[in-house]
Amino acid sequence: MNKGTVDIVTLGCSKNLVDSEQLMRQFDALGYKVRHDAENPDGEIVIINTCGFIGDAKEESINTILQFADLRKQNKIGKLFVMGCLSERYVKELSSEIPEVDKFYGKFNYNNILTDLGQEYRADLRLERTLTTPNHYAYIKISEGCNRTCSYCAIPIITGKHRSRPMEDIENEVKGLVSKGVKEFQLIAQDLSYYGQDRYKKLKLAELTERLSDIPGVEWLRLHYAYPAHFPYDVLKVMRERNNVCKYLDIALQHVSDNMLKQMRRNITKDQTYQLIERIRTEVPGIHLRTTLLLGHPGETEADVEELKEFVRKARFERLGAFAFSNEEGTFAYKTYKDDVPEEIKHRRVDEIMSIQQSISAEINQAKIGKTLKVMIDRVEDKYFVGRTEFDSPEVDPEVLIPISKKGVVKGQFYQTKIVDATDFDLYGI
Repeated sequence: MNKGTVDIVTLGCSKNLVDSEQLMRQFDALGYKVRHDAENPDGEIVIINTCGFIGDAKEESINTILQFADLRKQNKIGKLFVMGCLSERYVKELSSEIPEVDKFYGKFNYNNILTDLGQEYRADLRLERTLTTPNHYAYIKISEGCNRTCSYCAIPIITGKHRSRPMEDIENEVKGLVSKGVKEFQLIAQDLSYYGQDRYKKLKLAELTERLSDIPGVEWLRLHYAYPAHFPYDVLKVMRERNNVCKYLDIALQHVSDNMLKQMRRNITKDQTYQLIERIRTEVPGIHLRTTLLLGHPGETEADVEELKEFVRKARFERLGAFAFSNEEGTFAYKTYKDDVPEEIKHRRVDEIMSIQQSISAEINQAKIGKTLKVMIDRVEDKYFVGRTEFDSPEVDPEVLIPISKKGVVKGQFYQTKIVDATDFDLYGI
């Protein structure tokens, strides 16, 4: 056991990562040595930040807790705490089933870990974080919760209603990070589209994006997790006119057939979805769109899947992911529908969609050969500097590989890079 050390393990999405980083800053201020996702955690305090979104994520979280519970029994670690979405949702069940955990906390009360340790939460540090990402980029969470009622989604059960953060807080957080060398910001939320409606009584994503882009030192702003219904179209003008707002939008569409959109309770139609994509591409020429699709929802037919395949071929998304329906307890789908699509068919449909997308991605990448693009260098790996264009978000999107022999390239800096080759999912530059 490593005295004076806190190990934090983060599972799930970038929104969880932000929570971990905020907690890490509090422990830093108390004089602890704080490690994140260490290879061999052996801290005096270990904190697991869990995900509880779908079955696979819950299983990973539970397995991780059990692994650390075993270390706790062997006295290889000190106190063991669990926080995040899984324990927000199942705190009573987990507390009784895994007694080796000293205490379970939810998604929003994790600062109580400090007070339960006899320490004081530093409110003056609430906008500060200890970054776990490379020093040049950070995630900025602009809201919590979600007001949507999608049939399959457990997130509103876990996080509650949408709560927009004050614009001033977000601006001050970004300014603080810029002062520490951060150049690139990913704006994240469960639902970017709704930002401002609860706090300011109108949609404010465009104004927020504009205000953040005005901050000196912000070189890239990228928007993640927009919702298609009641989309804030005024943000497109900001994206088109501001050079430091990336021509990139992550907007989860989930499906396109009217049958599925209705059963999923998405509050949008097939025609409206096509119109949305066309308007976004018209108003922001060159934009790269990322979306996710859900296959195997109850009631999905082969005809629905064929409609979706046609949509993928026509829309030609630059970035696309697909996942299989998970029947989550407490959701509308769980209470209302029969989970009637066999698992093997769900996964076959996912594979079929991704096969179509692979060809599209390859064609889009091939079209970039010969172009010169602005690239941010993230790391060095094997024989390459590895970076991204404005069209690529960290962790999830294609990367640009530049031979390590190229002179003058430094991590955390931008370079004009000529693309000389491409694979299905990556680019090669000089």
